[in-house]
This record gives sequence, C-alpha cells and structure tokens, in this order.
Amino acid sequence: MAPSATQQVLLSPAELSYLHTSLSLTPAIRPDGRTPSQFRPLIAETDILPGTNGSARICFADGTEAIVGIKAEVEKSRPSYQDQNIGGDDDDEEDEDTRRSEKEAEQKKGLNEWVEMSVEIPGFRDDDPMPVFLAAMISEALLAGGEFTRRLWINRRFHWKLYLDILLLSQPLSYPLPLLSLTSHLALLSTRLPKLKSEQDEDPLFDDDWEASLFLYPRTTGTTSARPPVTLLVMAVKDNIIFDPCKEELAVAEVVLAVSIGERSQGVGGAGMDIDAGKSRDLRLLAVRTIDPPSRLTPPGVPNASNTATGGTAATTEQTSTQRETLDEEGVWQPPRGGAKRKLIAAMIKKVLEQGGVAEDVLEGLEAVELG
Repeated sequence: MAPSATQQVLLSPAELSYLHTSLSLTPAIRPDGRTPSQFRPLIAETDILPGTNGSARICFADGTEAIVGIKAEVEKSRPSYQDQNIGGDDDDEEDEDTRRSEKEAEQKKGLNEWVEMSVEIPGFRDDDPMPVFLAAMISEALLAGGEFTRRLWINRRFHWKLYLDILLLSQPLSYPLPLLSLTSHLALLSTRLPKLKSEQDEDPLFDDDWEASLFLYPRTTGTTSARPPVTLLVMAVKDNIIFDPCKEELAVAEVVLAVSIGERSQGVGGAGMDIDAGKSRDLRLLAVRTIDPPSRLTPPGVPNASNTATGGTAATTEQTSTQRETLDEEGVWQPPRGGAKRKLIAAMIKKVLEQGGVAEDVLEGLEAVELG
C-alpha cells in the first residue's frame, strides 16, 4: 500500500464527522462546492525551461505547483548474444535477412532502463517513501506495455536515454500524484527529438535545424494519436465516488485509489467505426494502486454516553477498545478500519474508464494546452 498524504489535517472529531456526513449525501456536498467528478481549476504551460527537450508547468488553484523537465541524450545499446550470431552463417542470405528483421523488430521494444526518473518534494529526502513511490507510480504507467520505449529506439546500436526531472515547487497540501502525473504528461507531449539523417545501423547523425525536430508523440491529421498516460486520484465515502480530492476530503476518505490510464492510437473512419465513434477515446487501464488514507490516523469521536462533559460515564480501557470495533453511532466519527470491498474498487475503476467520463474530460483539457 502506498504512503498516505504528506500533511495531516488538524480537524476535530466533530469536524471530521460533519465532513464525512456531507460527503455521504446524495449528491455529495464537497467543501469547495465542486461536483463529485469535477477537477480543481489549473494553469498549464509548456516549453518553459530552456536547454531541455521538453518541459511543462502546472499550478492548481490551491497553490500547489510542479515543473517537469525532460532531457534526452544518445546512448549506445548493449550488444546482445543474438546480435553477435547474426551473419555467422553465410549459407542462406535470405534467412539471415529474415533473422535480422525479426531481431530488429524485437529490439524496437526497448528497455525500461532507457528512462530515468527523479521526483523532488520540499522537505523530503530522495530515498523517503513518498518520492520513491511517486516516481515508481509514474514510471510504471509510462513503461507499461513497452510502447513508450519503442519511441526511443534509433537503431540496433544506439537509442535515446530520457531523463525526467519532476519537481514539486510548493508544499504538498494534498496528495501530489495527480499534479505530477499531469505535468509529466504535458512535458512528454512537448518533448522534441532531433531529426535523424543517418540510415540503418550507422552512427547517428542528426539535423542541426531544431525547427525540423520531431515530437516524441507526433501529431497525425485524421487520427487520434497515442498520448502519454495520466494518473488520477479517486476516493470513496460510502457509495459516493469522488475525483481529485482535496486534503480535507482525504481526511475522511474510506478508500483512495491511484488509477493510471493510457490511450491507444486510433484511426478515424476505420473498420467498424463511424464518424461519431471516431471522436471517442480508446482508453485502457495501466495500473491501480491503493493509497493509505490519512483518515486512519485521525482521532475517534466519543459518544455522549461515554463523555463526562455531557453527563455520560467514562468508559474503561477495555470498553474503549471494544467500542472502536463495534461503535456505529450517527454523528460520531470513527476512523475507517479494514480493507476495501472489491465491488467498490471495480465501480471506482469503471467510473474512471467510462465513455464521456472524467478521464476523457481530463485528456481533452490537456489537449487544449498550446504546445511550442
């Protein structure tokens, strides 16, 4: 289970109970007035760091801000045993070409080590659980399926090595994973690589004209091109599913999931697809992680029957421990205990992936950001 939110919200049991009750209503009443599926407003821009192949900045309305810079360099690939055997038999040149093409297609999958990612959070060491998990979660979604590393393949002897530096500029007021993921998404969309002029397995020679450089994720007219993945934070209070929770909402969350989704490239007007269907996105689930909600660390409330200030009788130590397991009194806050139901987790994932849902809205909003 992933580490919980970084800052504990100092709310009394009465305030936690009020907030939990408000989020349990139908429809849920959120502290900032948003609907359950509405994201916080944000400011986004790309190409803000000179000397990088791609960069982006996103600032949420609550003041949390992140910057991502991407740098690419050419690296020599490690020779494999199969490469040394290619060309060893001269009996049949046609079979040799076939083996070479098959090997080349296999190598184009790339390796995960071609991508290096680092996350920096104010007040945390690089080896603290929070930065380590955030980097692992973002890289896990990015490298899922091997499609991304294929884009870094140059030839059998060389490849691109990408360095992603993710920096959270502000204190993590809420769980920073969605902010860092969306910023990385925009930075990858704006990443450009020099145009290759050499052919086959020659030493790479690139065009010096930066205007001729190619986007890492090229834009194709008439098709829905693949896009980098994004990770969304989803929480549940009873049966209500809430997206992009703030720090106060996380303080009463019963289940918190980090859901990573990707988008397949899709042609418009293909087989079995009409014009309207071509506008929909082909989303796929890449990863799901449970986040340890900070609500588990909040102090429990005391019912009036056990509160001496309201004329009740103070419970003994044994009675107190028993009440924490069995108490279910309306208006008395009790931290969530135990795990999440599979049915609820499935409903949360389905809500993310549904057509015309939150994931599509987020991707459409990111597409509206102007790229350099």
